[in-house]
Amino acid sequence: MSVERRPPCLPSQEPDLVDRIADLKRARNAVILAHNYQLPEVQDIADFTGDSLELSRKAAGAEADVIVFCGVRFMAETAKILSPNRVVLLPDPRAGCPLADMITADQLRAFKAQHPGLPVVAYVNTSAEVKAESDICCTSANAVRMVEAMDSDSVLFIPDKCLGTYVASKTSKRIILYPGYCPTHHRILVEDVVREKQEHPEAVVVAHPECTMDVIELADAVESTSGMLRYTRGSDAKEFIICTERGLLHRLRKDNPAKVFYNPCRLNICPNMKKITLEKVFWSLEDMRPTIEIAPDVIERAKKAIDGMLAV
Repeated sequence: MSVERRPPCLPSQEPDLVDRIADLKRARNAVILAHNYQLPEVQDIADFTGDSLELSRKAAGAEADVIVFCGVRFMAETAKILSPNRVVLLPDPRAGCPLADMITADQLRAFKAQHPGLPVVAYVNTSAEVKAESDICCTSANAVRMVEAMDSDSVLFIPDKCLGTYVASKTSKRIILYPGYCPTHHRILVEDVVREKQEHPEAVVVAHPECTMDVIELADAVESTSGMLRYTRGSDAKEFIICTERGLLHRLRKDNPAKVFYNPCRLNICPNMKKITLEKVFWSLEDMRPTIEIAPDVIERAKKAIDGMLAV
């Protein structure tokens, strides 16, 4: 029986669901990872929370036989690339990433053919097959450094045109952009930020670089999700307007109970990130499926792009 066909099992019907997950986790020698955008209750049962690459690296260093990745597919694939001999579970196989889905390996090969000889810098928000066709990976935190590390005055940047535009503003290199974008971050509009700033004039605006440039230009700081956690923890400010997917606010409020965090937009929800529930985590551990499977040659080539980034 597949995960998605099981009858609904609500927390109210299973008061010991968290304990049952913990029991299964121990029995399977599993580690549970949750991205910063996951549902609060999913974040709260995780062994580690963080951004996608950070979590995959923690999983690679953990003494676990099974990795349960509460995130979207490209994140679970990255965990499999870094831990190819372990079982990697994605509790809902339908949890994809619209940004990652905007470019396929075939589309990347066509893009490269239009610009022969130029290196490809691939955002980690890409499939394993796309990573395998790239020269180096990057995160939103280190994208500028990865572009600067390329031995070329021009680079192809995939798939996020917003992150790429932000990178272009920080480097003298010519960035040739692929026209992908994150729908969730695009829903955060300038007027949303301006309204929040008028209502909370003392609040510091922190934006993710997947936001559009007009939003970024209003920000006091531009940070990845992990960067936002560090920035707000170290800041003397007491109020923040957080321009990213709203799931991060749960972690921010837990880490900074004396500070106030405002969400500028009602629509900045990633429905794919919210597909994973406690019930699905339990079912996944119980059935040991759905698993992430990647061809060995794809893992080998994709890992080179990730290792290149880690070396820089």
